[in-house]
Amino acid sequence: MMAILCQVASAEDIYVNAKTGSDNNTGSRSQPLKTIGEAAKRIDANTAKGPATIIVSEGVYGLTETVFFNNNKFSAENRLTIRAEVLPSDANWNPQRMPIITPVIAATLTPGDGEEARGFEVEASHVSIEGLRFTGSPVYYYIDGKQNRRYYPIWRDGKNLDDLVVTQCLFVGNVDVLPIRVAVIANGDGLVLDHCVFYNCQNPVVFWNAQNEASHHDAMRYCLVYEANYSGVWTTTQTGDDFEFHHNIIANSRTAWIKDDDNTHHYQIHDCILVNNMKTTGNGADNAVNSDFLNMENVELSGVIEIEKDQSKNNYLQLKAGSFGSKLGAGLFITQ
Repeated sequence: MMAILCQVASAEDIYVNAKTGSDNNTGSRSQPLKTIGEAAKRIDANTAKGPATIIVSEGVYGLTETVFFNNNKFSAENRLTIRAEVLPSDANWNPQRMPIITPVIAATLTPGDGEEARGFEVEASHVSIEGLRFTGSPVYYYIDGKQNRRYYPIWRDGKNLDDLVVTQCLFVGNVDVLPIRVAVIANGDGLVLDHCVFYNCQNPVVFWNAQNEASHHDAMRYCLVYEANYSGVWTTTQTGDDFEFHHNIIANSRTAWIKDDDNTHHYQIHDCILVNNMKTTGNGADNAVNSDFLNMENVELSGVIEIEKDQSKNNYLQLKAGSFGSKLGAGLFITQ
């Protein structure tokens, strides 16, 4: 009983509200912070063992710098969660209640082949990100007529890190804003995308490299990818054979699945729809490759995906109700 009481006492909840909050507040429900960046700083400063949750109210959160999560005190049982106050599975949810995360200006800039901006940089294990909407930047940067700024909403560098779950999140690019270069890109093990929607992103996810010879227990399931103008999913050399891929839809995209040329792994995929893509499988050089590295079971390769564009409906930017593929369960809603 004492151990349970200690565990509860060490739990940390921080509330963030862009409209009513102040970064001088305590971070309680009645005195929320204003920015996610301030919440992250307080989480990182707390070394007491136990879970922590950042609860984000609806509103627009402009990132003027990268938000770092560096505290590696968490475990599978006591994890760090960054989540919307109202999740898509809640009865009173609607698309307008999703907190919107957008870079107002470039976050951390890395010189080289253009510049890159990172939104959340998660340099910790055992982290969940739930129910947020990420959009591209409203600022264009061009050099010599070419777009020179790449945006990555969720990034993880550490090759020794494990267990990053991104669930019920919406990633939206658009011709009128800077596209999202890669929505989620992560080194290490245990990158899991679950019930996410990627609309008009260049690349939804890259399962990057790990400390060992292969990255293990990665997964992509119940996700909807629509109009990805480069890839629907990208597996690098080290994405291991145990990669879990099922109940996903990738449609109207350039290449459904890209793998590195020197990737010799084979993957089991089942209960998916890969339709109306220019290529089903390819490599990073934009060449088609043989799909024999995929063992497909119950995978549809023809059909038409219809997206709901009515913003008043709860399935906005998801499959139209009753349309082809809607029984698969891909999208923001988790059904039992």
